[in-house]
Amino acid sequence: MSSTKFDVIVVGSGPGGYVAAIRASQLGLKTAVVEAAELGGICLNWGCIPTKALLKSAQVFEYINHAADYGITVKDASADFTGIVKRSRGVADGMSKGVTFLMKKNKIEVIKGWGKIQPGKKVEVTDSEDKKTVYAADNIIIATGARSRELPAMKIDKKKILGYRDAMVLDKMPKKMVVVGSGAIGIEFAYFYATMGAEVTIVEFLDRIVPVEDAEVSKTLEKLYKKAGMTIMTSSEVTAVDTKGAGCKVTVKTAKGEETLECDVVLSAAGVVSNLENIGLEDVGILVDKGKIKVDEYYKTNMPGYYAIGDVIPGPALAHVASAEGIICVEKIAGQNPDPLDYGNIPGCTYCSPEIASVGMTEAKAKEAGYELRIGKFPFSASGKASAAGAKDGFVKLVFDKKYGELLGAHMVGYNVTEMIAEIVAIRKLETTGHELIKTVHPHPTMSEAIMEAAAAAYDEVIHL
Repeated sequence: MSSTKFDVIVVGSGPGGYVAAIRASQLGLKTAVVEAAELGGICLNWGCIPTKALLKSAQVFEYINHAADYGITVKDASADFTGIVKRSRGVADGMSKGVTFLMKKNKIEVIKGWGKIQPGKKVEVTDSEDKKTVYAADNIIIATGARSRELPAMKIDKKKILGYRDAMVLDKMPKKMVVVGSGAIGIEFAYFYATMGAEVTIVEFLDRIVPVEDAEVSKTLEKLYKKAGMTIMTSSEVTAVDTKGAGCKVTVKTAKGEETLECDVVLSAAGVVSNLENIGLEDVGILVDKGKIKVDEYYKTNMPGYYAIGDVIPGPALAHVASAEGIICVEKIAGQNPDPLDYGNIPGCTYCSPEIASVGMTEAKAKEAGYELRIGKFPFSASGKASAAGAKDGFVKLVFDKKYGELLGAHMVGYNVTEMIAEIVAIRKLETTGHELIKTVHPHPTMSEAIMEAAAAAYDEVIHL
């Protein structure tokens, strides 16, 4: 057994794990991180960051193809798919190196290998040479993240049936792609590959794409995606994929019967599943329910000294949620009194084009909860900044409680809205009313003016509609 005893060992170095480790070190706790792959986890290496690099390349290509709309002539523009993938991997590598720097800066010991928790507040780490070393700590935080969910009819083979990792590093552009699932991962990859020139079909089991969003957002995005040439099949289920030939034959069950789609590759984007296997949960006696580790509001498991954060516990599988949970967890360990996380005020962002951003209740959910509502909606077609940017698609929609003026939810689709949603999160945190929002002067011309205008629309005070 290692002679080193830590205050905190974090198993996993994604945006939950590495953030928890840094905060623990800031609070004076002797900290180690165990990581089997790259520092930064899936988010920095195979998720949030490299996908945004791919999407930026797609957006630049889209700009170039529409340069004439801005009075600019560009001839013979083409996309270097290999170069685009290479840039994405370079961005990810840079971010991972940044986390390595932060580990050193904060004097956090990085232990490379597969971490498996043991009774007695210990972690056994198996390195690349199969050598096992046991480390001890007063507190152990499980932050092992998640991976692509495999559907029974679509076993991922990394060649023709892809998970999101595989879709990031294809050797060549597919001519035809079927995307199964229309959450953030599916929608973002559909935009990327369609913009790069692939013929994309989206298959969604539920009755609309981006089904967690407000229904009006779904309707707008579907209209724009169809306009961009994508085929969208809702209320549909993939029941089989035949990969024996040169490409794939995808059997889809629809309301009208079965259809067969032919494509080069299929992307399985039907969510994620927590990484709970072979990490010692059963040995320690940590309770798991429905594929998630059970924790309290400060992320304690049922076993003293063991905690869990991020995609392995119930709640939104989002990087910023994992980071917030990690900070709260270690602040509680360090004897502080952090407020529990408000899961009703977590922003969600999808980085397709146009972007989607939302927080709080949809109109439908607010009605189900029994609220009498005021709804304010402002289209970007009425925004001067949006017109100047050539980005008039989309809107801001605000949902207010009619009785008290509380902002129950916000739903945006449009250019750069992922940079606008934080204002709404802060407004809701501060319990700002609709009238106060209307009287908050916004700079002109900006996309964010639409927030003020949407609030004014809810109270029949809108100026520019």
